[in-house]
Amino acid sequence: MKEQLEAIRAVAKDVLQSAATVQDLDAARVKYLKQMGKLSAEERPVIGQLANEIRADLEDRIAERMENIKAKLLEEKMNAEKIDVTMPSDAKPLGHKHPLSIVLDEVKEIFYGMGFSVASGPEIEWDYYNFEALNIPKNHPARDTQDTFYITENMLLRTQTSPCQIRVMEQQKPPIRVIAPGRVYRSDAVDATHSPIFHQIEGLVVDKGITMADLKGNLESFAKSLYGEDTKIRLRPHHFPFTEPSCEIDVSCFNCGGKGCPMCKGEGWIEILGGGMVHPKVLKNCGVDPDVYSGFAFGIGLERLVMFRFNIDDMRLLYENDVRFLNQF
Repeated sequence: MKEQLEAIRAVAKDVLQSAATVQDLDAARVKYLKQMGKLSAEERPVIGQLANEIRADLEDRIAERMENIKAKLLEEKMNAEKIDVTMPSDAKPLGHKHPLSIVLDEVKEIFYGMGFSVASGPEIEWDYYNFEALNIPKNHPARDTQDTFYITENMLLRTQTSPCQIRVMEQQKPPIRVIAPGRVYRSDAVDATHSPIFHQIEGLVVDKGITMADLKGNLESFAKSLYGEDTKIRLRPHHFPFTEPSCEIDVSCFNCGGKGCPMCKGEGWIEILGGGMVHPKVLKNCGVDPDVYSGFAFGIGLERLVMFRFNIDDMRLLYENDVRFLNQF
């Protein structure tokens, strides 16, 4: 029996040394250690010490070989996953600005050059800032729930960025010169010219001695910067609760130069924004003395500017994220 145990040890040593995988080593362990346990009760007292010695020797060899195999596997894995940081990376396709962002950035740069800063405010707004402070009474059509997304009786998704103007006047003393771009929300059905989510750029100037001439001069400079030096503007009487007097502002058609074409519907003029002198009551609501200060305000629809700029006839294209459309810009 002694010779058999020594033979098992000799064979097992060779098999363990040649085991290349964890699975091979585990199979050898089961095979040879199992053979070591087949001693009969009569043989155990005689050669049990030798059997234990051989078993311990084989277990040590198995553990050592297991460490070698694992080390080799780790080395192979590290070599396979090694990254050469000096190699050029795979080319990644780069995106570019959305047409809304292109025009908005141009508008910001124009007004920055005219001394304006940018103001922002919450899109979920209090009724007071969205309506009451802007001289829009409870019974005004703009407050109808069919036009406005109300969250509670006194909270809503803002319908304009004018609340930013109120917040600026509350927090900052004149002189004030800001624009307030941002998303606004109205309960409109989606079609080629309407969306429940769109963008406005509103402007506000408050100082001593501000007149309608300042409004006209600022907006004329803006129009010429955006559409070219030959651009003209005209003011038409209108009504807004928060300005008095109020006006709609048209620009000469940048497609036909005012001669008349399909873009301007043959009129030679295109409406781009509304504005007027800040209503004295709005100034009072914000703690600004209307006997000392006056101001003008205006609002521009960003989508309208973009559609005119790029000759887009359907607003929905701006929101559908179709890369075939967006890759053109």
